[in-house]
Amino acid sequence: MKAAVLHEVGGIPRYEDFPDPVPGEGEVVIEVLAVAVENVDKVIAAGTHYASEKFIGHLPVIPAFDGIGSLPDGTLVGFGHPRLPYGALAERTVVPEGSYAPIPDGIDPAVATVMGSAITGMSVKTAAGFVPGETVLVQGATGVAGRLAVKVARLLGAGRIVATGRDDRQLEEVRAIGADTVINTAVSDEALARAFADAKGDGYDVVVDYLWGRPTEILLRTLTPESFTFGKPTRVIQVGESAGAGLALAAESLRTSGVEIYGAAKGLSPQTMGEAYGQVVAWAQSGELTFEVEKVPLSDIERAWQRTDLKGRRLVVVP
Repeated sequence: MKAAVLHEVGGIPRYEDFPDPVPGEGEVVIEVLAVAVENVDKVIAAGTHYASEKFIGHLPVIPAFDGIGSLPDGTLVGFGHPRLPYGALAERTVVPEGSYAPIPDGIDPAVATVMGSAITGMSVKTAAGFVPGETVLVQGATGVAGRLAVKVARLLGAGRIVATGRDDRQLEEVRAIGADTVINTAVSDEALARAFADAKGDGYDVVVDYLWGRPTEILLRTLTPESFTFGKPTRVIQVGESAGAGLALAAESLRTSGVEIYGAAKGLSPQTMGEAYGQVVAWAQSGELTFEVEKVPLSDIERAWQRTDLKGRRLVVVP
């Protein structure tokens, strides 16, 4: 079969022949139909992710650990946990029985690869208990997940949506899909603090944070009252760290501001995850929630792996 094969840590996967997977006891072969290539896949291949050793400890290996495919009986499924060295970026892979779930009718396999990104947007409800009419701030709204979070917040009934990013053109695109106010974070600390303060109105109720680092540190400072007062609660959901893995958190940022910080997994259970996924599926089937994908053939993996021009679209490889 054909596959994207990684031969060295930090290298570029190459399109070439690879032995077909043979299922062992309790395993099933999946015909791969679509795989989203995400930053985590590249970081793992580069050897800089904490899980790199697990996935690329022995080379050669096929990257990516989940995707959309079909079972031997033709059932369309989302799959994960392929048995190494058989990652997802191949014509076929092999996974343990049960490491897959059916994809609902009417969902394009390429779109199905991205639907999981919308679940982080649903964390405004699962983690923060969002109430329709509240103000939502999406930190890092120009990426794939951030744009979906803006759309999800709008569909859930947000009263106002504020979105941040580093590119004015992309921020205008985010405004077009549902943000009421946009903030460019590529400014001085003082200017960014003013922008957060000017945009908050009577306060941010929920913050979906894909950035962390400097922008969130500045945001938290602006939420701290200048005099003794009862701060309005602001529920901050920590999702990503594209602007930095850490920040300096002053004690007063929590003591007097009303800020509450949650991880994105707060409130998740098999039931709430199923409900969130079901809502995303319903929106996708009705056309209310759209997904921006860039399909490329597996044969073009070397060029596609190095692309930097996607601008909010998810790269999806189609064998």
